[in-house]
Amino acid sequence: MTATPDTPVVVPALVDALRADLAAADFTVEHVDELLGPVAAGALTRGEVLPALRATAPGTASGSAPAAVLTRAFLLGVPVRAAALQTALPSVGVAGARRLGLVDVAGHGDDDDVAALVDLRPYAASDGAGDAAWWVASDLGELATGGPLRTDHVLGVGGASLTLAQATVRDPRRRVLDLGTGCGVQALHASRHAAHVVATDLSTRALAFARFTTALAGLGDDRVELRAGSMLEPVAGDTFDLVVSNPPFVITPRRGDVPAYDYRDGGRAGDDLVRDLVTDVGSVLAPGGVAQLLANWEVRDGEEWHERIGAWVDASGLDAWVVLRDQQDPAQYAETWIRDGGTTPADRATWTARYGAWLDDLASRDVASVGFGVVTLRRPVAGAATLRRLESQTGPVRQPLGPVISAALAAHDATAHLSAEGLAGLRLTVAPDVTEERYLQPGAVDPRVVLLRQGRGFGRTVQAGTALAAFVGACDGELTAGQIVGALGALLDVPASDVAADVLPTVRGLLTDGLLTIA
Repeated sequence: MTATPDTPVVVPALVDALRADLAAADFTVEHVDELLGPVAAGALTRGEVLPALRATAPGTASGSAPAAVLTRAFLLGVPVRAAALQTALPSVGVAGARRLGLVDVAGHGDDDDVAALVDLRPYAASDGAGDAAWWVASDLGELATGGPLRTDHVLGVGGASLTLAQATVRDPRRRVLDLGTGCGVQALHASRHAAHVVATDLSTRALAFARFTTALAGLGDDRVELRAGSMLEPVAGDTFDLVVSNPPFVITPRRGDVPAYDYRDGGRAGDDLVRDLVTDVGSVLAPGGVAQLLANWEVRDGEEWHERIGAWVDASGLDAWVVLRDQQDPAQYAETWIRDGGTTPADRATWTARYGAWLDDLASRDVASVGFGVVTLRRPVAGAATLRRLESQTGPVRQPLGPVISAALAAHDATAHLSAEGLAGLRLTVAPDVTEERYLQPGAVDPRVVLLRQGRGFGRTVQAGTALAAFVGACDGELTAGQIVGALGALLDVPASDVAADVLPTVRGLLTDGLLTIA
């Protein structure tokens, strides 16, 4: 008997058969949620599997359904009978699934157990190109294995992956680089709007999973090319129109008793890996090319959150927009990543040792907190960079952010070199998601506060004075901004120049933020 491979392998005919079987079984996010029901599905998102096991148990109303068998095997990681899996995957069969490296088989009988070796699950998301659905392969997680992760663990689609996918600009691109592809999910998203995708990773296991995931999506080497190597080394000398990266950005103590996981730890001290990626990614960007990445960075004692990463984007020479999404103190940061590796406070000795190692490491560099955010960089088509925006947006956002970021870049380009006279000559309209809120004292005629509230993206709220509120209310694309300013001056009995000085600087920001658009 041949040994079962350590990672999935691509056998084209069997992958095609598997794809057909998964589709026929309706093994989709929607159908799995329907099988589980809201209680079990909710518990599973919290890391509790028992309700899901009960909902899919053999003998229950839905337990014999092909999607229920696949859910038990590949999502929950419990053995299923060979006959049940054969029924769920009639084309590829148990033997074919074993040959693909997906399962291990206890014997040759119908009643023998078959255990999944990989996590194979449906994935659905909405990005700037619309709704998408695939199947994604990765290593089984702690819930399925009942033990800590191996250091070369290949992670599936997590919250960070989804954040990046939804924040990425999705206008058509010729060549896209997915740097640190992991299981390949960013490459899947990129394949929908790019002619060619190059996906890289230092981990050969990750590349094997990415190869399987992309093959299962029907993407061949002509669409997604995989390259092994660290960071930008595999693409030195190449240029891309878009670079996306969920890099191994976790700041990890360099100690022998602290495990370093391939999917999150780049092997560098502190935040050096993120620094080098921010400062060097411009070397592979074509003119006009955009790079978007997730990042952690240290905030040292006496610094504001934006100073350190601001220095990096300045050194890059690129247009830059950094959005801080979270900030953790050293204790919070240590707890997050110790738990992520599978250690809990119940294992007191290990927990205490690793907790101390993290606190010591961060203290050695006077780290007061660690920032997490989305970094968007762009190589100017010509000339010097004109965009430097560093902002904190830690509240809820409405996804996908990709179209919002793309529109903001375009609005910046349209207004960056526009004079006051040029701005006054524009015809503007209010974005359809913008609403106005007025707050009045009981019995009052005029509002004390007027708020312009954005319904999508970052959900920005702008407090507007009388002149600005009236200006925005008149933006229907018929009159130019200058004509509206002149009319407001006459209505308010003040010089039009005063209205322009009060309103137009804010109008630039409203355009960049998407509350106003150019008609």
